Amino acid sequence: MNTIKRALCLALLLCLFAPSALADLELPYDSYTYDYWGDIRFTPAAYVPVGSISGGDLTYEGEPIGAFSSPQDICRSPGGNLYLADTGNNRIVVLSDGLDTVVDIISGFARDGAWDTFNAPTGVGVSLSGALYIADSQNRRIVALNPDGTLLKIVENPQSEVLEEGYVFTPLKVCVDYADRIYCIAQKMFEGIMVFDEGGQFTGFFGTIQVKISLWEKFWRRIASKEERSKQKLFIPTEFTGIDIDDDGFVYASNIDTEGVQAVKRLNPRGEDVIKKGFRENLGGDLWIGGFTQYAGASMMADVVYRGDGIYSLIDSRRGRVFTYDHEGNLLYIFGGLGTQSGTFTTPVAIETVGGRVLVLDAYRAAILVFKETEYGALINEAVALRYDGDETLAVEKWEAVLKLDENNELANVGIGKAYLAAGDNEQAMLYLKRGMSKSYYSVAFKRYRNALLRENLGIILTVVIVLLAGMVVLVQVRKRRREARG
Repeated sequence: MNTIKRALCLALLLCLFAPSALADLELPYDSYTYDYWGDIRFTPAAYVPVGSISGGDLTYEGEPIGAFSSPQDICRSPGGNLYLADTGNNRIVVLSDGLDTVVDIISGFARDGAWDTFNAPTGVGVSLSGALYIADSQNRRIVALNPDGTLLKIVENPQSEVLEEGYVFTPLKVCVDYADRIYCIAQKMFEGIMVFDEGGQFTGFFGTIQVKISLWEKFWRRIASKEERSKQKLFIPTEFTGIDIDDDGFVYASNIDTEGVQAVKRLNPRGEDVIKKGFRENLGGDLWIGGFTQYAGASMMADVVYRGDGIYSLIDSRRGRVFTYDHEGNLLYIFGGLGTQSGTFTTPVAIETVGGRVLVLDAYRAAILVFKETEYGALINEAVALRYDGDETLAVEKWEAVLKLDENNELANVGIGKAYLAAGDNEQAMLYLKRGMSKSYYSVAFKRYRNALLRENLGIILTVVIVLLAGMVVLVQVRKRRREARG
């Protein structure tokens, strides 16, 4: 009888807590974030795998399109279609926003009365007007096609005094802003992102990463022999790895950062990095990067996608994890991992979002892995979007729902605390900001609470001060008279 009761109790508990808890147990990866102290804190899953898309599953005009071959990039168009650079097959595959229908297969274009083809296209980008830009890497050019597939322009063999003599242009990634300026990540180009104007003319570099050399390294290089210097690492700017652009023309670019501090930049039209880094000032992915395994070392971000509302995600090729941040540089959630199970990656190379789903392109598997947001992930995304629009009050409802699923979520506590702060309830703001470990906002709330307390009790305080002063005057006079009496 007791066994039956225990079994019924266990079944009841599972029914109460099951949907999210069981889903997390079945996932092939851990979902987590980092707390104020930099320790790993496991969380409910923000995204779960819902399937994958490979060329073998698709048909076009009634015929199978065949397996993808080492695909290297994906890009969503303003119209919602998804463009995939099927590098090994020298073609661009266009999928509908439902990801279940092949809209088009682009393997070439008409040029000067002849048919021209691609050679290992590694990057795709779509302009606001719907023009397709292709980094045709082994043909050493960028090909721009009109929405109807006709040739718009070709960018090749850039000429400039700032380029080394004999430079071989090999574009890898490409994107286009609202003014049809082309931003290109090129192979072995350390000076920065290459920029071309609307006409395809090279105008210079963008977002150059400055390398800092310590005084000790400068001193050592000065006294070292030629042979010793040749064995030292080269102090050259790091290459960019992925690129995306928001509606305001700000460029998000991921880069290799061996220190694990900042693996993404937000570049304004002048090429200056204006990204916010959060209180920890770290946008480098995983904080725990030590150990002696093959995965030791800082996260290596392969690509970045801007998702709107100030939210952007990065894909780490070293550990196969997706890191998502808000516009203030706060880490929202982490999911994914390396492996062969459904929902894990082997060689992740690109990331994109379509209809609220996160897509990760795996070059080795030759497939797009699709992830859907959970209730937990949706609540965080909605709360951050409301806060980004300046609606702190409406965001409170979402943050409170987040706390029901994850009571220790620091970001939710800070969000609620900031809402109370904006509403003038400083005492409640202090409570939540303390839970969220936000020293800066807690200080603001405390100062306002203290000043309000002083204002509310100013009459009493002044009365007490006057009474004390009067008492001191009387005491002085009494003591004076006593001394005179004694004298």
